[in-house]
Amino acid sequence: MRKMFLLALFVIGLAGSIEGAKSRPNILFVFTDDQAPWALGLSGHPHAQTPNMDRLFKAGAWLKKAYTVTPVCSPSRAALMTSRYGTELGITDWIRPGQEDYLGLDKSLPTWPKLLKEAGYKTGLVGKWHLGVLEKHYPTQFGFDYFMGFRTGGNRVTNPSLEEVGDEVKKYPGYTYDVLTEYALKFIRKHQQGPFMLALHYRAPHAAWMPQPESDRRPFDKLDPTIPNPDYPDLNTAWVKRITREYLGSVKGVDRNLGQVLDLLDELKLADNTAVIFSSDHGYTMGHNGIWHKGNGHWIVNNPPPATPNIPRGQRPNMYDNSIFVPTGVRWPGKIKPGTVVDKPFSNLDWFPTILAMAGVEVPKGTLIRGRNALPLMQGKKIKWSDDAYGEYSTHHQSVTHMRMWRTKRWKLVRDFMNPNRSELFDLMKDPAESKNVLNSKRPEVRKAVKDLDAKILTRMKQINDPVLKMVSKKK
Repeated sequence: MRKMFLLALFVIGLAGSIEGAKSRPNILFVFTDDQAPWALGLSGHPHAQTPNMDRLFKAGAWLKKAYTVTPVCSPSRAALMTSRYGTELGITDWIRPGQEDYLGLDKSLPTWPKLLKEAGYKTGLVGKWHLGVLEKHYPTQFGFDYFMGFRTGGNRVTNPSLEEVGDEVKKYPGYTYDVLTEYALKFIRKHQQGPFMLALHYRAPHAAWMPQPESDRRPFDKLDPTIPNPDYPDLNTAWVKRITREYLGSVKGVDRNLGQVLDLLDELKLADNTAVIFSSDHGYTMGHNGIWHKGNGHWIVNNPPPATPNIPRGQRPNMYDNSIFVPTGVRWPGKIKPGTVVDKPFSNLDWFPTILAMAGVEVPKGTLIRGRNALPLMQGKKIKWSDDAYGEYSTHHQSVTHMRMWRTKRWKLVRDFMNPNRSELFDLMKDPAESKNVLNSKRPEVRKAVKDLDAKILTRMKQINDPVLKMVSKKK
């Protein structure tokens, strides 16, 4: 009798655990590379063709003020995985392969994929990693059961060199975003019993953008695109228009592939129990403020300003909104109402606790993370949430800077502790395009804003033990 009783308990417990696993949502995290907040039809851009992104955002929550704490690949991705700032991890700029192979995530760090795996999720990463090339930095060290993609930041637009877990690097025929989608679809089919977590990290719309499939390129071939500031002094308008056409074609290609993934979820009847997250590692400028690229921007004028001791000619490091903001939406049927708009700042640090909350997995006690669970915001609940945003970017490749940013609804202060003459203050209410630096204005409200934001920046730097504080202290 006792054996039968214990067997019955075991069966009941097993059934309960299976039922618990089934009740957990699948999680699909689609992450693009270099996608601007304006590169979205829903944002009102006159030329962006993103019907699948638009329908995804409309079907759930559109996080209109989502941003990255560092507007370049590696530190942004490190913050996503760990909910820690790049300065805390020793990753403050993009990791240059061949020269910085020693750099990468420490495998002892907690990550949300690790915690999901421990909770019973089948986990996979398809696409770009860019958080270390050594075996100790391999994605499977951080909670991914499966990896198919590339460890470095770069790859070809066609016939990419990729590696599947357990296999060597080799070339795969086709357009890179199409190849990655093919393997993402295979992962979903294989693990459709769930729960699964798939991170699908495209490299598009990162440059280079060409060649493109005809279906992605054709709508923009003869387009005379509207550009954001055609009157910017000495702007190379022809260059802006050309790369805008190429960029929009790449965005369209990502959108087409997103549609395939969403269609498969429908086909397999998984959509209702799958939380689909869409975001990007950072934004992008395309002629805005006279530059193109991201936080390590490049001038796109005919005659760039002369070089300075730490800034080569042609470079324009920045923390502009178009560099830090990212198009972000979350669809989770039955949990997040369609048409929800979140107008509070949400950083990539916040994904760690938010995704775990979606999965019903607790953050282990004593785990140091910097983000907050934003799921209540997406569900329309009123919770205390600041309108402020903090960011950092210490460049050390094309330029050498130590930029630290504090943004409120009205003001944005960017301090460059390496190059103090580059510091900027923008009055976002009067100047949302960030075209006029008012840092040296004598107006009382400006002086108060500078004092307040300086104090907030220094407080945050102290909280995270920012190594740049040593430089600040010496200068004082």
